[in-house]
Amino acid sequence: MLDVCLLGSGGMMPLPKRALTALMLRYNGNSILTDCGEGTQVALRKTGWSPKSVGLILFTHFHADHVTGLPGFLLTLGNAERTEPLLMAGPRGLTKVVNALLIVAPELPFEIRLLEFTDNSSFEYEGVRIKAFKVRHNIACYGYSYEIDRRGKFNPDRAKELDIPLKYWKVLQGGDPVVTEEGRRFTPDMVMGEARKGLKVTYTTDTRPCENIVNYAKGSDLFICEGMYGEEDKKDKAKEHKHMTFSEAAALARDAEVRKMWLTHYSPSLINPREFIGNARRIFPESYAGKDGMMTELRFEDE
Repeated sequence: MLDVCLLGSGGMMPLPKRALTALMLRYNGNSILTDCGEGTQVALRKTGWSPKSVGLILFTHFHADHVTGLPGFLLTLGNAERTEPLLMAGPRGLTKVVNALLIVAPELPFEIRLLEFTDNSSFEYEGVRIKAFKVRHNIACYGYSYEIDRRGKFNPDRAKELDIPLKYWKVLQGGDPVVTEEGRRFTPDMVMGEARKGLKVTYTTDTRPCENIVNYAKGSDLFICEGMYGEEDKKDKAKEHKHMTFSEAAALARDAEVRKMWLTHYSPSLINPREFIGNARRIFPESYAGKDGMMTELRFEDE
């Protein structure tokens, strides 16, 4: 099961009932935070989720509405007596930005490790494969896909046919080969069925539509996409500032054949996003206006 929470859905500046951009995912007791806009730690407290489980913070880019909540969030982790290393990843320039922000959050009780991207990248974190992909903003900016694979089912009848001792079954289920005392070697493919459908979430903000988004979001169970403007007459403004309208985001969701889309990163002038959700649903019916604290649990198909 993968828990997803949109902590903040605002862009540019916070509003009384809308925090700035942040997304949190939980899987197997570990949490991933993506972006950390002003108000993130307050938004997190409202959910009841613990900040202490966050072991990875990703940044899409380094505009203020995506990073200014970081010093307070790190101090909160420190006050929670975190001692494990914290990994942060994002575009080139991450080291410079984080070091500058740490001036107001010195002497943290945990190590910070930094990973900078210079191109489309992929890495693993606690059972989640994270793919970073370039999007089209006015500075270097990345979207992220979070993928969880699922192995095939273990076939006990086949294990018995091969006379594999019971004590090795769990090892094979875990994906590792075994060698018995008699020197017989068994590999997982001998007793495991074909891989089953996993889970996939894709998140992108601050961008114009581009092919990279469609390619990386393909088949996502949940697509979280910026919708800076709901009104169709603001398409020229969206182009000028390298953002998107609801209908442009919906076209990406349709082309990527995702299951569901949440819109986020609204302009402060967009007071009620639901008023314009029809502009997205005409193109992609499973479009929803995201809001602070919006949650879902994604489960494997046969759970």
